[in-house]
Amino acid sequence: MSKPLPLPVDEDTPRGFAFALAAYLLWGFLPFYMKAVAHIPAVEVVAHRVVWSLPIAGLVLILIGRTRDISIALRTPRTLLMAAVTAALITVNWGIYVWAIAADRALETALGYYINPLFSVFLGAVLLKESLDGRQKTAIALAAVAVALLAWDSGGVPWVSVGLALSFGFYAFFKKSLPVGPNQGFFLEVMMLTPPAIAYIVYIEAAGAGHFGNTGIADVLLLLGCGFVTAVPLMIYANGAKLLRLSTIGIMQYIAPTMIFIIAVFVFEEPFGIYKLVAFVLIWTALAVYSSSLLRSRKARRAAALLKPGQTPGH
Repeated sequence: MSKPLPLPVDEDTPRGFAFALAAYLLWGFLPFYMKAVAHIPAVEVVAHRVVWSLPIAGLVLILIGRTRDISIALRTPRTLLMAAVTAALITVNWGIYVWAIAADRALETALGYYINPLFSVFLGAVLLKESLDGRQKTAIALAAVAVALLAWDSGGVPWVSVGLALSFGFYAFFKKSLPVGPNQGFFLEVMMLTPPAIAYIVYIEAAGAGHFGNTGIADVLLLLGCGFVTAVPLMIYANGAKLLRLSTIGIMQYIAPTMIFIIAVFVFEEPFGIYKLVAFVLIWTALAVYSSSLLRSRKARRAAALLKPGQTPGH
């Protein structure tokens, strides 16, 4: 069975960059799709995201010839347990995101996904005892100040932003322990979620409260499309990540929340007062500091690779 994460590559490839860029652009435009289904309850949308992602994920595994990995995983209790954990976390993440877009809180989702890489670094330090350099510590501190500022302004924790960052941060953390590739892992997750999702859909349709067949062809097509907008970007990204440096991925991941931010402010016209402005400036500063740390580490690794065995810098 393949490992969940590819080995770091030494050079970025044009193909990898194209895959990753396509995935981030699709995620960046996703708020428009979620607005189109905003009249449908978030739980129902998430259920359809799960159900219609399954055939797409299965088709991809057939095309790449990795269906045997699934049969092995189904006989491995530890793999099934870890897949259940990641499935639960991604469900929470999807639910918060879908609800937030419908509730005109897209700005908070952008903030959550900006915070996410910094939270992942924090998780690595706390749970894996990974060392942090000065720039990473500064970036995490700036992000914490931004969240505190928003909490003070709103009179409560910005739970949409924090919830997205926590759920996806822990999802990525546990995903590393899932002993299958990213495409196989995604299939396992949606496969586990499909039975309860179908049960929920059948229940609400029988009660006349569902939107799949009771409210017109437009809703049917939109709910069917939830599988495409969910599965396709994830699988494109999974293939692109294998062909890029981790530092490149770390910087490219800001594309989607930046697009969401622009859409929220200039298209959805969500309120953007002085406190939110200051908070986002703090986050952008934190990400600039964090990115400089990534670039510095990459330069150091490249310099070390160029040295001859036994040679020290300066010789």
